[in-house]
Amino acid sequence: MSSPDVHELTLSPITAHSFNGDRTKLAVCPNDTNVHIYNTSSNNWSIEATLKDHDKVVTGIDFAPNSNRIVTCSQDRNAYVWTQENGVWKPALVLLRINRAATYVRWSPNEDKFAVASGARAISVCYFDEDNDWWGSKHIKKPIRSTVLSVDWHPNNVLLASGSADMKARVFSAFIKGVDKKPAPTVWGDKLPFNTLCGEFQSNRGGWVHSVAFSPSGDVLAFAGHDSSINIAYPSADGNPTVVTVVTPSLPYLSLIWANDRQIVAAGHDCAPVLFETSDNQDWHLTGSLDENKKKTSISTSVLSRFKTMDSRGSSDNDTDLNTIHQNTILQVRPYSGSPDQVAQFSTAGVDGKIVIWDFDPSRVAKDLSSLRV
Repeated sequence: MSSPDVHELTLSPITAHSFNGDRTKLAVCPNDTNVHIYNTSSNNWSIEATLKDHDKVVTGIDFAPNSNRIVTCSQDRNAYVWTQENGVWKPALVLLRINRAATYVRWSPNEDKFAVASGARAISVCYFDEDNDWWGSKHIKKPIRSTVLSVDWHPNNVLLASGSADMKARVFSAFIKGVDKKPAPTVWGDKLPFNTLCGEFQSNRGGWVHSVAFSPSGDVLAFAGHDSSINIAYPSADGNPTVVTVVTPSLPYLSLIWANDRQIVAAGHDCAPVLFETSDNQDWHLTGSLDENKKKTSISTSVLSRFKTMDSRGSSDNDTDLNTIHQNTILQVRPYSGSPDQVAQFSTAGVDGKIVIWDFDPSRVAKDLSSLRV
């Protein structure tokens, strides 16, 4: 496996990032009100545009791979759809109709809708209204009880998964009449009017749901909880779904993606992406870290060395570097190349201001997770 491609873009946390379809551009928010568009066609990435219409921290970005439009959302309770015309990015305001911060945004697979999560205990499903020439929205509210932290679209462009601070992951219908065609029946149901609750899940121990993701087939839902667990939900026609909970010794995960139908990549406060695998669909386990940890040393040697230094000099060494490529929490994991059912590369963004592009190579997993500790 080749070494990860590391780009130190800023000293500020990167709250959100998204590449365009051919990965020649990258949209990044460095934890402020602006969005920077980087040209990535050379080794030295350069800022070619800055989007400035938000007046509070931008919390979500998504680059539509086919239409090349960008959608952004912010703590200012607004969302914009950005379209490039003659080299200039022009915004179109979206009517979200929310009274709390927007927290997350994602385009649907067909790029004719997008969903905005918010602190208003609601999800705004947005679509373009041809008659009025603006982006309108419909709200998914019940039975959400707290801030929605993440969303993910089903491959059929109709079902929408959400994770929220009420410790629940849910699957809703986001069918918009006049925009969507009637979808084929799925394991989640066949009658899908807007705001139909198709599934509701939580881990065995509870915890905020930081991230949700449908499997490539759309038949399984994975979600990450603040209880340091990864959960995989299998719906059932009889209304008794199966939820497999993998409890880990690590700190909580904040983001996850499916690399394929049997492997999940997650990352968060432990500063390194890790791999979860299954052999028979419901026997999930934590395999190890995808960060090779080339600087790793044993805990016992590290502690002994520290005590010797304190004894001889009266102080400990000042080396604060972690044994991981990211030097702080990873906030986001996103597919970079490959296909939805076989990811070849993925990207991560973190509090350390780095964007890292990783080759997905399960054969090089580091199984000693103790090296991830500070």
